[in-house]
Amino acid sequence: MFTGLIEDIGTVQEIEKGEKENRYIIEFNKINSEELVIGESISVNGVCLTVVSLSESRFTFDASHETLAKTNLSGLKPGVRVNLERALKADGRFGGHIVTGHIDGVGEVTEIVHVGKSIEYSFSVDNNLAKYIITKGSVAIDGISLTVNDIKENIFSVNIIPHTQVETVIGDLEISSIVNIECDIIGKYVEKLARPEYTQDS
Repeated sequence: MFTGLIEDIGTVQEIEKGEKENRYIIEFNKINSEELVIGESISVNGVCLTVVSLSESRFTFDASHETLAKTNLSGLKPGVRVNLERALKADGRFGGHIVTGHIDGVGEVTEIVHVGKSIEYSFSVDNNLAKYIITKGSVAIDGISLTVNDIKENIFSVNIIPHTQVETVIGDLEISSIVNIECDIIGKYVEKLARPEYTQDS
């Protein structure tokens, strides 16, 4: 599990494309390489992945066909920056919201507006995702825990303060950029438990 508080910004160094999966080599900066271990989970642009090899400042992960089809990882190229977060420790401080690293779908940047020192980004998503996004609710965009400003039909907006602009790669986004979206897990559980088969008396 993750919190959506980005720990480091990594850079894609190499991509080995296979028949049904890709292998990525990522260079990191702030993460302590002595604490990172092979086999542990790490969030890359919000996607929960497994470290399969490791050096002093680089780690490798494999992305399956399913992951490539459902996320923006297939669009990564060498030199592109990515958000990184290690899994939350049991005794860690929970500062964001519950982020599983299981992407619900992708969104597209539709508008970028500067408001003082902050930047307001608008994203369009499919209707099956929009129903889980509520005003002032939580959403993870490329792994970043954010608060929804507003949502109208299938377009929602978030406000990015200067700190987040510097500490994540969201400032790299342009109009039509594709981002990974993970909706708040609470809404998905509530929807399922509200279905007739779960509300009928036994």
